[in-house]
Amino acid sequence: MRVLVTGGAGYIGSHTARLLAERGIETVVYDNLSRGYRWAVEWCPLVVGDLADRELLRETLEKHRIDAVVHFAAFALVSESIEKPGEYFRNNTANSLTLLESMREAGVSTIVFSSTCAVYGDPVRLPLSEDHPQNPVSPYGESKLMTERALHWYGRCHGFRWAALRYFNACGAHPDARIGEVHDPETHLVPNILRAALGRLPHLEVYGNDYPTPDGTAIRDYIHVLDLAEAHLRALEHLSGPGGTPGASGVFNLGTGTGHTVREMIRVAERVSGRAIPVRDCPRRPGDPPELVARASRAAEILGWTPRCSDPETIVETAWRWETREARARAGV
Repeated sequence: MRVLVTGGAGYIGSHTARLLAERGIETVVYDNLSRGYRWAVEWCPLVVGDLADRELLRETLEKHRIDAVVHFAAFALVSESIEKPGEYFRNNTANSLTLLESMREAGVSTIVFSSTCAVYGDPVRLPLSEDHPQNPVSPYGESKLMTERALHWYGRCHGFRWAALRYFNACGAHPDARIGEVHDPETHLVPNILRAALGRLPHLEVYGNDYPTPDGTAIRDYIHVLDLAEAHLRALEHLSGPGGTPGASGVFNLGTGTGHTVREMIRVAERVSGRAIPVRDCPRRPGDPPELVARASRAAEILGWTPRCSDPETIVETAWRWETREARARAGV
C-alpha cells in the first residue's frame, strides 16, 4: 500500500506518517507547512504544497502511485473559527473537496479522514456515541461535518471507501521525544500544564471551577496521539480489505470512554514533573460543556482498535519528555 498523508507535518499527522512508515507502508507527506514543521517529517518524502493546488495534488497522487489518502490537513482552533469562519470553510471544507476531486481524477478512492467530536456540539447524552445528534456550535465543527457529508456522497456516487475518525482530546508525544505537540497559539491543556510547570507560562488558566463534576472542573476524554495514529492504520487496513473484502465505510469515535477532570490532570503532571503548577481560576468559556466522553465500542468491534497508552500517566510522561527536550533546545543545551 502507498499512502499520501495530507497535513503530515502537523501534530497528529506526523505521528501517523511515522507509524505508517515504520510499519513498512510507503508513505508520502503533503503539507504546505503553514502550521506544520519540516523537522517533523524524517521518515518519508515531503511534498510541500497546498490543498487548493488541484494540479499538484493530482500530480503527486499519480507520480507516487498512491493507493489511499489519510487526510489531516485543516485548521483546528475553535475560537479562531468563530473569528474567521470563511477561512475555516475554505480551508477545511472547500480544500477537502479539491482533494476528493483530485483523488477521483487520479483513480484513488480510499480515504481516512481526521474528524472531531466537535461535530456533536453540546451533548444531550453521555457517553457520546456515533449516532448522537450532530449539531456543531462552531464553524470548525461544522466544516468537519460538511466534509463527512461529502465523503458519504462520494461513497454513494463515486464508490469511495472512507472512514471518518472523530477524535476526542488528543495529547501526549512520541516516547523518544523526537516529535511532539507544537501549536501557536497553544490551546491544549496538557502542554499548557507542563509549560506552567517549566515557568514558560506564569500560570495555567483553568476555565471554570463550578461545573457539576467531582472537583468543579471540566471532564474530558484524553487520548494519546500514538493511539490515534494506530487507529488510522487500522482504518486503512479495514478499508483495504486484507482478507479480500473491503470493510464498510463509516464514522468512528476515538476515545477511551473514561473522563478526567482538569485538576486530575494537573495532579498527574505535578507527580510526573516533581513541580508545583501555578493555577489561576477563570470564568467558564462559552460553549464548553461540563463533560465530553466517548463511546468508542464501534472502533473496537469493527477496526479491532483499543487505546493502549492513553492512561494519564503515560500521556503526561511522554509530553513531559517532549517539553523538556524542547526547553533544552531553546536554551542551547
